[in-house]
Amino acid sequence: QVQLVESGGGLVEPGGSLRLSCAVSGITLNEYATAWFRQAPGKEREGVSCISTLELNTHYADSVKGRFTISRDNAKKLVYLQMNSLKPEDTGVYYCAARALTDATCLREEMHYWGKGTLVTVSS
Repeated sequence: QVQLVESGGGLVEPGGSLRLSCAVSGITLNEYATAWFRQAPGKEREGVSCISTLELNTHYADSVKGRFTISRDNAKKLVYLQMNSLKPEDTGVYYCAARALTDATCLREEMHYWGKGTLVTVSS
């Protein structure tokens, strides 16, 4: 059974930092590209960042470039999203996703597996 379990969300003040983690089981992670998505209240789920299997390629949404960093540890089967200089508009549920191909993609329809999400709230 494939599972992606996110953790690390919470309440943080504007300008603060959080690191999200995604623990993956049931698949060989180094055969799957992974991505982080988020969904703000009343909005559609959007791609935040994605990474290829060997970390050779990464992509970021324009809104998070220079502030967020995606990484992965294939041996530990973990995917990370380091979020710095957080803004209120970063608030939402953050989802980890994986697809059975090597190239990075931030397209929701191309993902094969999803986690249940972790809530990030940026507020003073």
